Amino acid sequence: GMESGFGSDFSSGGGGGGGKLDPGLIMEQVKVQIAVANAQELLQRMTDKCFRKCIGKPGGALDNSEQKCIAMCMDRYMDSWNTVSRAYNSRLQRERANM
Repeated sequence: GMESGFGSDFSSGGGGGGGKLDPGLIMEQVKVQIAVANAQELLQRMTDKCFRKCIGKPGGALDNSEQKCIAMCMDRYMDSWNTVSRAYNSRLQRERANM
C-alpha cells in the first residue's frame, strides 16, 4: 500500500502542474547559477592571465604600458565571453519559447 502512490506526483500533471515543482524552472535556476559561477571563474582566470602576461615586475603601481596591456587583454577576454553568453542566452530564449 504505502509505496504505490510514492513518486507518482512527478510523473503525473503533464501540463501546468498545479503548484508542483516545475522541472523546467528548476533547470533554469540551475543554469543561472552555473552561468554565475562560470562568470566568476572567468573573471578570476582573466585577471590571473592578464596580470601574468602584462606585468613583468609587480611594483606599487602599474605603468602606462602595463595598464594598456591589461585593458587590451581584458577586452579580448570579455569579447569572447560576451559572444559565448549571447549564444547561450538566445538558446535559453528559444528553449523557453518551445516550452
